[in-house]
Amino acid sequence: MYRMNFPIRKLCRGIPGELAGLIKNSGNECLYSCFILAILCSSVYGLSVGIWRAPLQGFYVAMKFPFLIVLVTVGNALINGIFAKVLGAKMTFRESFIAVLMSFTIASVILASFAPLMLCLIWNCPSVSEPNSIISHHGILLFNVVAIAFAGAVSNLHLYKLVLHLTESKVESRRIIFSWLAVNLLLGSQLSWIMRPFIGGPKGAVEFLRENAFAGNFFEAVFHTAKDLMF
Repeated sequence: MYRMNFPIRKLCRGIPGELAGLIKNSGNECLYSCFILAILCSSVYGLSVGIWRAPLQGFYVAMKFPFLIVLVTVGNALINGIFAKVLGAKMTFRESFIAVLMSFTIASVILASFAPLMLCLIWNCPSVSEPNSIISHHGILLFNVVAIAFAGAVSNLHLYKLVLHLTESKVESRRIIFSWLAVNLLLGSQLSWIMRPFIGGPKGAVEFLRENAFAGNFFEAVFHTAKDLMF
């Protein structure tokens, strides 16, 4: 039976030399432990996000959010491993894969730390059955955006330092990070669009996936929203 003896403290500190040591010396333990930690932490945060709409919605999001994290992580790691090679990085495919996985794991840990604040916000906001529940929805949505943005910024900063440590070239590491961020934006945004709803609107149904989940795309929705605001 697998036992997780992974040094989580080193991961959370994010010191490049320590993370590089975990990648090179921990074998598959680093890979498995990061996946387990990312799934558990993202599930906790997902539950806190969806529970305002209904307990069942919270349960749905607690399952969907880790699945989203895993899909984006694996997709990014596979594509980014190729980009690293194309850009001439002296990183093996395994190193680039675990580096991306570590980044998403750090983000998941940070999001889990925001779960108590999210629950506190939900506790003090009007419930979904009250007339001004739309205010609660906007507040929860805004907090969610800020939490994800903060977690993403911190995790990508650690990822940049780690890649810089592994490549020992600022120009090379910046090229790799920018290409990885572009892939993350494209893949993560579209998968999030397909797997909605997460928070769930006051008038929306409690559901795992929407019936028209594959209709349209994230960028089309952003374009039409901006168009409606401007004209």
